[in-house]
Amino acid sequence: MGKLALAAKITHVPSMYLSELDGPQKGFRQAAIDGHLEISKRCRELGVDTIVVFDTHWLVNANYHINCAPHWEGVYTSNELPHFINNMPYSLDGNPELGRIIAKVCNEQGVETMAHDATTLAPEYGALVPMRYMNPDQHFKCISVSALLTVHYLNDSARLGWAIREAIEKHYDGTVAILASGSLSHRFAQNGQAPDFSTKVWSPFLESLDHRVVEMWENAEWKTFCEMLPEYAAKGHGEGFMHDTAMLLGALGWSDYDQKVEVITPYFGSSGTGQINAIFPVSPQTGDAVPAPQASVENGTFVYGTSRL
Repeated sequence: MGKLALAAKITHVPSMYLSELDGPQKGFRQAAIDGHLEISKRCRELGVDTIVVFDTHWLVNANYHINCAPHWEGVYTSNELPHFINNMPYSLDGNPELGRIIAKVCNEQGVETMAHDATTLAPEYGALVPMRYMNPDQHFKCISVSALLTVHYLNDSARLGWAIREAIEKHYDGTVAILASGSLSHRFAQNGQAPDFSTKVWSPFLESLDHRVVEMWENAEWKTFCEMLPEYAAKGHGEGFMHDTAMLLGALGWSDYDQKVEVITPYFGSSGTGQINAIFPVSPQTGDAVPAPQASVENGTFVYGTSRL
């Protein structure tokens, strides 16, 4: 019935908003903003009606959650970096119908998921920042999916990604894009050193690791990448423990994915973290390679669980 038309891994660095404002950093994140504008342009050309964002700033400690309220409107200040995002207005339309469909299919596939369509819960900035640039005219509806997951398995997140694709393609009458909103390495600069790392990655090891990952994406080395994702998430200080990336790859077929990534905004450092905007072309997939929920608990493959807060 429906179509998954576009998939991407995107940055949401709050310095994008800061770079809009008058001051010494005005314009210095224009390349990242331009990447969002290009992704928006392509979504419009493809007829996308709804963008689903895997938000690594929405922390949950149990289950998977979907924010699909009919509308959100307000003024947002980041509790993490209030000197970067302060009093940012937003107005977005949600898609309760699609949110409920996704939750139903995720639960049918063994990933416990709740859709929240009658809620005062507002989106976090992992969704608000990209929607600011991709959707200023409210052309798209938006759904936010929790992706800062403290006690979850990466294979469950991969299965959730596949379930989202099946929900779209089998049960929704429309065209959808999915965005994994999170960094590559995510080791912030030590307190007091942030100004020195405003455009840098924290360490040569993390920067080299990220560059190798991007190279793997561009060369379609998906079997190798999926095998290393749990360790990359741990040693690379992955944002949201890289559950957004697992969701994205799950939706694309996991290790059977066969496309080369197109980098829209080249890799860059921000406050010590590694960032990118990259489109992952969608190809036909069976889903046979996508892990079953908690399938690896017994055999120790594709598992990354954490109790860190």
